[in-house]
Amino acid sequence: MSGTSDTGSAGTTGREPDGSGYRIGVVVHARDPISGAGAASQLRQHPVIDLRDEARPGADAVAVLVEETPDETTFERLRRLVRGEAARTVLVVSALRESELLTVIECGVGAVVWRHEATAQRLLQAVIAASRGDGDLPADLLGRLMSQVGTLQRCAAGNTGAPVTGLTAREADVLRLVAQGLDTTEIAAKLAYSERTVKNVLHGLTTRLHLRNRAHAVAYALREGFI
Repeated sequence: MSGTSDTGSAGTTGREPDGSGYRIGVVVHARDPISGAGAASQLRQHPVIDLRDEARPGADAVAVLVEETPDETTFERLRRLVRGEAARTVLVVSALRESELLTVIECGVGAVVWRHEATAQRLLQAVIAASRGDGDLPADLLGRLMSQVGTLQRCAAGNTGAPVTGLTAREADVLRLVAQGLDTTEIAAKLAYSERTVKNVLHGLTTRLHLRNRAHAVAYALREGFI
């Protein structure tokens, strides 16, 4: 949730998905042909999706990685996609163990979809979020992530104490709402900011702290005790 994410962009054209010439380049990665073909078939239903060959992804393509359960090979591939190829990545997976949650986020994954929920519409939602640099985590996964990081914070509190600097009050307010699953429009309404202000706040903090996307920013802020 490669450098930093451009929280103000959307897809390959930089326009909002209004159906007017807007397309998002997508490359499907899977270990087996059935999973790859299934994801491609779901995505192909949407005119906004421009499916591309893995060997020629082109600029700004979203990578959709389909796995059963992640292992070290998965994490290495995620790191290569996000850090080496600067791809915004959607992970479609059946299950994640508690120990894998932060690893997935810190690899740079901004969107996760459970395989049993991977309908054509759900995949489109995740791809659009990834193309914008937004986070899109299932509610149960976000809850588990926050619980896990809270445990880490409590364990570390006796040794390091709670940090008091690192984020501005505005950044912390925005990230708290991101952590609650709100999108840019909802955050702007909640805080009485413009959507551009929310995007600028997120872009500024991800750039300054060398974070890859919104989900990574939330994980960082929770781990460090800022929110």
